[in-house]
Amino acid sequence: MTERDLTIGVIGGLGPEAAVDFFAKLVKATPARTDQEHLRILIDNNPKVPNRNDAIAGKGPSPAPALAEAARGLARAGADFIVMACNTAHAFEREIRSACPVPFVSMIEETADEVARRFGGAGAIGVIAAAGCVDAGLYQAALKARGLRCLVPEGDLRARFMDLVYRIKAGDTGAAVAEGMRQVGEALIAQGAEAIVAGCTEVPLVLAPNALSRPLLDATDLLARRAVAYARHELLLPTQTRPAA
Repeated sequence: MTERDLTIGVIGGLGPEAAVDFFAKLVKATPARTDQEHLRILIDNNPKVPNRNDAIAGKGPSPAPALAEAARGLARAGADFIVMACNTAHAFEREIRSACPVPFVSMIEETADEVARRFGGAGAIGVIAAAGCVDAGLYQAALKARGLRCLVPEGDLRARFMDLVYRIKAGDTGAAVAEGMRQVGEALIAQGAEAIVAGCTEVPLVLAPNALSRPLLDATDLLARRAVAYARHELLLPTQTRPAA
């Protein structure tokens, strides 16, 4: 008897358009010919979760309780594992995991694994990430554990990037914002990055895969593809191990 597909639970709304983008990429990544061959996906799209960047900077309340409750609610609704369509919110991954009775699949770890697989010999990897993600050291630690050096926006470049992020969140995905995002990526390339990770879910809303002079890896797309593979039993969930022969 064929195993049933697993149900994916998505913590979304961080922001809402990024959650829409992630859902679309989940659907696109699923090899289906009929409605019934698609996966069951549960999404808690809650934009009321406190600002992750402010919390990490010590300027606002922690989003951890809301994120943990979202994970619990998705599990109660039938999710077999949880993913989260926000890089920065992974700073609160420990609280989510401790509250959730089903596996949590990390966008950071899945992306770092793919970077190591494709660019393991690179001198440095650039990560376009929000201030909170950078300050929490999420990609720096994940890439260092895989023997890779991480370059992130700093100083004026960081300020410019955060301005772009909030313009996107306000609905501006026009040419000027796209060009500004391209310049952020090229600035990291000029510092020595041999590939760039779109490590903020707002980035792929304006930056096309071929927009830069070096390869661009979209963490949103990578997580979507891996989630589909886990749900279809093409890969074992990270918390699972293969049975003894």
